[in-house]
Amino acid sequence: MYRTLHLRVTPVDRPPGEPRPVTPRQIDLVRDSFVHILFAADEASTIFYDRLFALAPESRALFTNDRTVQGRLFMQTLAKIVTGLTAFEAMRPELRALGRRHVAYGAKDHHYAIIGDALRHVVAQFAGADFDPDTDRAWQDAYGLVAQVMIEASHEPHE
Repeated sequence: MYRTLHLRVTPVDRPPGEPRPVTPRQIDLVRDSFVHILFAADEASTIFYDRLFALAPESRALFTNDRTVQGRLFMQTLAKIVTGLTAFEAMRPELRALGRRHVAYGAKDHHYAIIGDALRHVVAQFAGADFDPDTDRAWQDAYGLVAQVMIEASHEPHE
């Protein structure tokens, strides 16, 4: 079986720290791997929060909902984001609002990297062999774009 190589072309004029654009192939990889956790959402959210709290024990205080309820809200939001990746610009206003809401919950910029790590950990566990380096990079790039929009919105003056 031959393997198709998908070359990434990164624009030279991309500012440092700017997330890479997400390609259609990467969106497919994110969606395909997300399906693995979708059918075990409660278990996946438990693993996600266990990982998050292991990496950042202080973040536990940011979550006041029942953990099962919180996990379901997280999975619903994640499902919307994953399905919205093909129409990222249309999803941007909702992501901005989500970023502003997270300020009220006590979220700080550094939390986004920790959440990204916990998210990739869960996807890797559930996707198994399907979580290859290309899929990992796809999640990093997609999450990087989402987090950037949310962080930028969190720094804007609130009305």
